[in-house]
Amino acid sequence: MLSREMLEQREREILAPYAMKSGDTRGRLVPEDEHPYRTAYQKDRDRIIHTTAFRRLAYKTQVFVYYEGDHYRTRLTHTIEVAQIGRTMARALGANEDLVEAICLAHDLGHPPFGHTGEATLDECMREHGGFDHQRQTMRIVEKLERRFPDFPGLNLTYEVREGLVKHDTDYDMTNAAGYEPEKAGTLECQIANLADEIAYSTSDLDDGLRAGLLDPADVQKLAIWQDVMRSLGEPLDRRIDDMLRHRAIRRLVGIEVTAALEETMRRLKESGVQSVEELRSLGRNVAGFSAEMEEKNQELRHFLMDHFYRHYRVMRMTQKARRLLSELFYAYVEEPTQLPRETLVRVEEEPEGIYRIVCDYIAGMTDRYALDEYRKLFDPETRA
Repeated sequence: MLSREMLEQREREILAPYAMKSGDTRGRLVPEDEHPYRTAYQKDRDRIIHTTAFRRLAYKTQVFVYYEGDHYRTRLTHTIEVAQIGRTMARALGANEDLVEAICLAHDLGHPPFGHTGEATLDECMREHGGFDHQRQTMRIVEKLERRFPDFPGLNLTYEVREGLVKHDTDYDMTNAAGYEPEKAGTLECQIANLADEIAYSTSDLDDGLRAGLLDPADVQKLAIWQDVMRSLGEPLDRRIDDMLRHRAIRRLVGIEVTAALEETMRRLKESGVQSVEELRSLGRNVAGFSAEMEEKNQELRHFLMDHFYRHYRVMRMTQKARRLLSELFYAYVEEPTQLPRETLVRVEEEPEGIYRIVCDYIAGMTDRYALDEYRKLFDPETRA
């Protein structure tokens, strides 16, 4: 049987010199014995999977609320896709797959119900009380809110996983790396997780938008990246987008994106000449990324999705409903905290920011379904509390 020490030695022999080795971790905030046959990052990954916050992702919005249909992405399926892409890229680059996977699996734990609308709404409600963003909430979950161990709050994750979460930097994420050497770049594994997230949400949202009929195929066919996909498949640029072509095209699009990211990242690694984790960190900038040409195509895709999908009237109607629902829930709990569950209310005395942060934590932890149920219980006289 392979022991942890043997797995750590295998990493030293196989991984690239600039990859983060689990045997070199800066460790945990609270020292504890490591596992006999799992590395520190494998242990972190497993702790993340077994959290309540991870299970709740199954009923949290990516773009569509859960009752819109069974085939659209949720936060959980998105997270799984990010981890799958991240592992593939890590393996190809000689990076630490387990560290990448742990970061990917945890990166969205702090998302509230109803996606980015929920995040913006809670931030508005908390404007005078410290604000809200899902990355800081992720850190609250893994460092404080999950209670599973008698000796410490949170999950007591390794430094590198926590650093990967605070330095998760995409178009939809706010980065505040205070306390984690903000002047330095994240590990290569952290950077891979960022790219995997970008690839996953752009390609899957295009897929879901086409499946739902919210995106006009004629408009999609004008995208440069879609035309690249059609050429690679040997299909006419104006080929009708039926279900089979959509499956083939999205699969090929993911492949094109991953290959482009790997090639550009490898080119930058060679150009930089880095030969250690510390040298890579000291660059102060990400080496993982896309070429200027590919980034331009991806920007076109992201802007297209923003204009034609995220701002589609069907999505916007749910957005406005969610904003009203969460705001009313928030102020109802703040004005009369005894409506909160007892186990939530008792935390007020131990929370420095008081009732506002307690209510924010409670709502952020809700699934879409639970939030809708709570709204009915609080505001519908005919619904039993």
